[in-house]
Amino acid sequence: MEELKKALIVSDGKKGHLNQSIAFCFYIDKEYDILEIKFKNKFFKLLSYMLDKVGLYTILIFIQNEILKRVQNDSVCRPEPVSGSRVKYDLVVCAGSGTYYAAKTVAKKLGIKSISMMLPRGYKYDFDVIFAQTHDNPPRHSNIIEIPANFSHIKPLGLYKPNKRSIGIVIGGNNSVFKMDVKRLKEQLDFIISHYKDHKIAITTSPRTSIEIEELCKNYKFDYEVIYSENPINPIPDFLENCETIFITSDSTSMISEAISYGKSNVVVLPFVNKGTNKFTSFISKLETDGYLHIFDGKIINKNKKIDFTQYLKGLDL
Repeated sequence: MEELKKALIVSDGKKGHLNQSIAFCFYIDKEYDILEIKFKNKFFKLLSYMLDKVGLYTILIFIQNEILKRVQNDSVCRPEPVSGSRVKYDLVVCAGSGTYYAAKTVAKKLGIKSISMMLPRGYKYDFDVIFAQTHDNPPRHSNIIEIPANFSHIKPLGLYKPNKRSIGIVIGGNNSVFKMDVKRLKEQLDFIISHYKDHKIAITTSPRTSIEIEELCKNYKFDYEVIYSENPINPIPDFLENCETIFITSDSTSMISEAISYGKSNVVVLPFVNKGTNKFTSFISKLETDGYLHIFDGKIINKNKKIDFTQYLKGLDL
């Protein structure tokens, strides 16, 4: 029976983390399966840091599932129902603190290579390859590849097709360092509307957008709007495909990474109130310096440089 080699993506269930791993598999032209992993409880996650430091690896600290059981029994090959081939994993890919120990454990158990899509803080940096974002100030190691933004792969879905010139607005929400100010956002939206009177204006909120902010957005009656709490779809790829300019709030490195990796849209970041310098402000400031985006400061400057992620894969033995 023919053997089909796949990557195994270890996921913590967070879409922003999973999408980075999926994008990596796309760029290396690799099929994949997804293993969603969960520690049995918080104690076991803390224990994983200590186990990693002393070089002990076990899957017993995770909630068991079919793939983990096959790994434990060394029976990871399985029939592939469509092609009839047998699947064998030759690469494990992960992103997020809940995935690093599991990915290492699986890689060591199966004798395959391990790839981390983010700097695995708290764990040993002994993955075969680590892609580390510049704003994390990664150390210089031979296995660490510094990248300016998260790996992203965009695929428009045909959700938004304007019949004239258009701009898009992407609204996020509060996080640990940013707080969205309703009054400030209203001022930003008023400016955008007055500046683009001859354009179609599309807007989408996100899973983290507060009800208060969603109500503000609905008051404007934009030409196209997605209120995520009422209609959980993602038109951002279509905005990047069709809009001259994309405005994105500064709270999400994932959304900004997507915007600077696809299409020809200019990218403008709408800054939030924040608690001083942090990884988010460092992230967008560096991207502005390098010409990928403009941080809104009362005026709009067109910047649309895009990242080619394939350049960071050159020379890798995968």
